[in-house]
Amino acid sequence: MLFFSYFKDLVGREVTVELKNDLAIRGTLHSVDQYLNIKLENTRVVDQDKYPHMLSVRNCFIRGSVVRYVQLPPEGVDIELLHDATRREARGG
Repeated sequence: MLFFSYFKDLVGREVTVELKNDLAIRGTLHSVDQYLNIKLENTRVVDQDKYPHMLSVRNCFIRGSVVRYVQLPPEGVDIELLHDATRREARGG
């Protein structure tokens, strides 16, 4: 639940999602659910030469189980908030 609540605060910001098959998609975070399924709008592929068939995709739904990494905007990362949340999670409450 830690990451779910954190990602909810990033709705409307641009993120890059790297999938387990090495496809990286950049777009505006539209929504995220408790399974970390992600819906992106205004998407574009990071490596367009490798994935030309993805150029026409503008909106996509990404299942949480296929996500390798989510790159966040540097200004969207509150380090202190993450540290406090992970400490509380480690203590069990």
